[in-house]
Amino acid sequence: MRTTYTLLSLISIIVLTSCQSKSKLELLKESINDELAKVEGTFGIAFENLDNNEQLLINEKETFHAASTMKTPVLIEVYKQAAEGKFSLQDSITVINEFKSIVDGSPYQLTSDDDSEFELYNQVGTKKAIYDLVYQMIIVSSNLATNIIIENVGAKNVMSTMKGLGANDIQVLRGVEDQKAYEAGMSNTTTAYDLMILFEKLAKGEAVSPEADQQMIDILSDQEFNEIIPAKLPADVKVAHKTGSITAVRHDSGIVFLPDGRKYVLITLSKELKNPEEGIRAMANVSELIYKYMTNK
Repeated sequence: MRTTYTLLSLISIIVLTSCQSKSKLELLKESINDELAKVEGTFGIAFENLDNNEQLLINEKETFHAASTMKTPVLIEVYKQAAEGKFSLQDSITVINEFKSIVDGSPYQLTSDDDSEFELYNQVGTKKAIYDLVYQMIIVSSNLATNIIIENVGAKNVMSTMKGLGANDIQVLRGVEDQKAYEAGMSNTTTAYDLMILFEKLAKGEAVSPEADQQMIDILSDQEFNEIIPAKLPADVKVAHKTGSITAVRHDSGIVFLPDGRKYVLITLSKELKNPEEGIRAMANVSELIYKYMTNK
């Protein structure tokens, strides 16, 4: 009996010592993996503390359908071209709803039934300021606004800018709802790591310029879809972010601003979700775990 007690005590000491030897970041990663393991699906997580460059990465190079997270690269390209003097954000362009498939150039249109914004469809033929279209592209994820903007700045230019920023695995091949391209496997893709790079650049004022990057952050801060990164954070925590969703896919990506002035980047990607609502809850819990880690709560 005494021997058994001694062995159990020894085992407890070993386990305790093992736990104590792990860093807080390693323990956080274990907690995040435990949370994600509750859900059937594949996840990509990238976290970076911008004060000390500390990172936590899970499947960070896994390729995901970008869904609407591709609208952040488009946003950056718009501000880059504006900074180069190619146009002003206050310039007006015509609202159109006819685009060409990248497969064969055949025309296609978008419908409001498949969009998260509807009013713009009633304004086809009128003129809208580029800024207003970009704003709708981000805060309510307007697909029509996105395609109009891509028509003007060019998907190839977006790709070139992404590579220039070091986001080599982001693929922005086309606008939204190009069904022929989708069927041909020509979709916009991303990785958690590359989105982390983009939001790090934005947070540091290195994507276009400090002034332009702050303007983009202001737009991203007005995001109306808040089920993942901000969902379980206190009201005084600002999040500048862009979401994305298609069938079995739910994403969120952005910068979290703490009240004490610190900030961090968090990317949460998912695919093959059997139950998307469970995936959303799990990623919201991941966001909360990281917030508690940053604030020691």
